[in-house]
Amino acid sequence: MHIAEADFQHSGEIWRDFPELVAGIVFADGITPDVAAGDRAARFTAIASARLAGATEGELPEIRAWRRAFTRMGLKPTQYRCASEALLRRLRKDGALPPLHPLVDICNAVSAAFAVPVAVFDVSKVTGCLEVRYAAGDEDYLTFSGQIEHPGPGEVIFADQARQVHARRWTNRQSGLSAVQASTATALIVAEAMHDSASSDVPALIAAVAEELAAIWSIAPVAAVLSQSSPRFTFRK
Repeated sequence: MHIAEADFQHSGEIWRDFPELVAGIVFADGITPDVAAGDRAARFTAIASARLAGATEGELPEIRAWRRAFTRMGLKPTQYRCASEALLRRLRKDGALPPLHPLVDICNAVSAAFAVPVAVFDVSKVTGCLEVRYAAGDEDYLTFSGQIEHPGPGEVIFADQARQVHARRWTNRQSGLSAVQASTATALIVAEAMHDSASSDVPALIAAVAEELAAIWSIAPVAAVLSQSSPRFTFRK
């Protein structure tokens, strides 16, 4: 069977405008829904809860950096929150994160512990390469309720070669198209941060994710850290 390769990358314009960005990638094959991940996820949500005991999510340096980025993108940061801020806000209010799928549960828990946005994409739903770039305005975004939206020109999006949008407003909201579901077998996991210690925190985050996936599914994930000088990650499809 022919196995195609595809790339994930941030555009040159994104690196130019956000040179402080640090991105981490984990690629995992062999994911199934029939595993128990609750106890392992709980260890990370406990770390997040301990951090929230000393400060609100909006006071954390990881979240403050994303709020500044959203402001630079012309977005009101308290109206559109990065994914990790939304998770921490929910954890603070509800005391727990809702179980969705073992892979998502682990990634959400790690995201909350590190206060860094983590996106999880079902690779089978991505057409060709995936790029974080500025929108032209003619791309299609599928909401979780099944509607099609068109991001405005200049919005930061995750887009594939079919001009399908897999996340809007950068780290704000993923698409229903490539969301993890029971049939998901192969996933691309992306963590992005801009705070002062991101260059050490992001490698630690993706190492934690890779370790958890290896333990839960007995697989060997591939992890990488991207930079302006090494912006591309190649994965199998």
